[in-house]
Amino acid sequence: MAASTDAIDIDLAPEDGGRDRLVGGAYWLALVMGSLGVLLTVNQTFNLQIIGQPIIDTSFYYLLLGFFLSLAFLAYPGRSADRRSIPWYDWCLFGLTIATTAYLAWNGGRIVAEGWDLAAPTPAIVVAGIICALALEAVRRAAGMVLFGLCLLFAFYPMFAEQMPGFLWGPGSDLAGTISAHAMGVESIIGVPLRTVASLLVGFLIFGSALVVTGGGEFFMALAVALMGRSRGGPAKVAVLSSGFFGSLSGSVISNVVTTGQITIPTMKRIGYPPHYAGAVEACASTGGALMPPVMGAVAFIMAEFLNVPYSTVMIAAVVPALLYYGALLLQADNYAAKNGLKGQPAEEIPRLGPVLRQGWHFLFSLGLLTYLLLVMKQEALAPYIATAALVGTSVVFGTKRFRLPELRDLAIDTTRNVLNIVAILAGVGFIVGSLSYTGVGGAFSRELLQFAGGNVYLLLLFGALTSFILGMGMTSSACYIFLAVTLAPALVDGGLHPVASHLFILYWGLISFITPPVALAAIAAASIAKADAWKTGIWAMRLGSVNFVVPFLFVLNPTLILFGSPWDIAHDVATAAFAVWMLAAALEGWLNGVGRLSWPWRIVLLAGAAGLLKPGLTTDLIGLGLVAFVYAGNLLLRQRRRVPA
Repeated sequence: MAASTDAIDIDLAPEDGGRDRLVGGAYWLALVMGSLGVLLTVNQTFNLQIIGQPIIDTSFYYLLLGFFLSLAFLAYPGRSADRRSIPWYDWCLFGLTIATTAYLAWNGGRIVAEGWDLAAPTPAIVVAGIICALALEAVRRAAGMVLFGLCLLFAFYPMFAEQMPGFLWGPGSDLAGTISAHAMGVESIIGVPLRTVASLLVGFLIFGSALVVTGGGEFFMALAVALMGRSRGGPAKVAVLSSGFFGSLSGSVISNVVTTGQITIPTMKRIGYPPHYAGAVEACASTGGALMPPVMGAVAFIMAEFLNVPYSTVMIAAVVPALLYYGALLLQADNYAAKNGLKGQPAEEIPRLGPVLRQGWHFLFSLGLLTYLLLVMKQEALAPYIATAALVGTSVVFGTKRFRLPELRDLAIDTTRNVLNIVAILAGVGFIVGSLSYTGVGGAFSRELLQFAGGNVYLLLLFGALTSFILGMGMTSSACYIFLAVTLAPALVDGGLHPVASHLFILYWGLISFITPPVALAAIAAASIAKADAWKTGIWAMRLGSVNFVVPFLFVLNPTLILFGSPWDIAHDVATAAFAVWMLAAALEGWLNGVGRLSWPWRIVLLAGAAGLLKPGLTTDLIGLGLVAFVYAGNLLLRQRRRVPA
């Protein structure tokens, strides 16, 4: 297990957000620059014209890179020996990033008007080469070697695309043309990923940081304990609820595991859950955070941009699949506790619901306001800023945790760390999007995949699931989704599948690798906290999250589960899917309420019944209901026979 432990250290380093290096002067510099970057974003979002005139979008994107990409070289070490200090060459990279982005921002108007992405003056080409190298180095530091290698390959792909065979062929370009297109075009470094950060994500990252700083984390944990702590296996249910909420705000699976898991995993172990099971519950709950509305981390906003639909459309579509996933986790934790006689937390550790709500109602108010602004008012860009203002204001007046200058400073630095992390990753991911767009390989890949499937939608989905799973190994959810959205999603849509369902499908399968061996980064991180065997934790995480292998196929083949269709069809299909998840949880854990322990033959019958309910159609529904009735009736008959003397 030494290898796994080393892997944890390497993989978790980016999630630290530079907390060990941003100290002293670097801390205050990051605080000032991050605050200015956020102020710049607010100015652009609300069109405040603080400097007296509007800033064109191209210049704004370069300025945003200058404020946050530069800080990545202070926050993240280039080598393990520099984890605790910032060497002189990192300061040089910091200054070089500011200088190059300032040059590009100053010439933003000329870049657009004169088409510098196609033909730029020599000084601009030199600057473009420098900013490309800086973006690649930043993604290496922030996301690791796997994503860096992929970005590096695609950064230079246009230069040898003419020599590639088949659908990998594309029009070639020389070095100057390639770096000019990447640095000054609208499809690469400042393409869709970074534009989404600038227009939407910064506001939601501010809202998430405000919740943490004002004590929202403690409130939602206390609320989960008050609601679920007394029930059998209560700590596992608390882990599911709290980790699902935090994961929705952060979108970072690993950081969610190492923060909430420090509390939930020891509590689960204390009441009797085995270490590997406790780690598996936390890993699954944290992985599902990126699938849970209302925020869904960073990926959902990028998805809305690719689909060219309001964020509320993605948010509504994700509700039922996310509830099915978390419902399965809760049911399995409950069945395991019932089967093994596990109790809830001690009464003295459980707060009363009334006082918890009275102390933290303003957190629910701000979250409700955010949801209202997103769903009803359709104000995706303004909603998080308004909700943050309401949250801070109500916390100052009604909150039990003081919000003064130190808390404001914590809010600013936490937001800065979150934004610089995602900017460092998505600026590098832009190389992938840009190269696939410039060469046309993305569209060619989709056409080739359709031809290979031969019109068989099931073969197309199986190939898509496998591709998503493999690319999800070791990559961030955002990077994995963006690559697949360009290459795979068009093939699914052209194959006749629903666009929103197709994009959610690749997101779900890209996230599965976090809980599935051999990679299973979330399970490995949870195992290190639980002091459990990493491989065993991964196997159990895969079992607990097994509904995640099924649900994507259900909603992509049957869009009623993402709430597209007639009200009757939606109600019927959601009800049967929920009933099937209940049967699946009982079969996996070997415990059925009203029956008790189940032997394997009965569990197999329940699995068959769940499969029948999951497949659309009246006949299969009746078969599924008949099988669960058979399990109840058969066990009741056996119980009566045991009671009758011979």
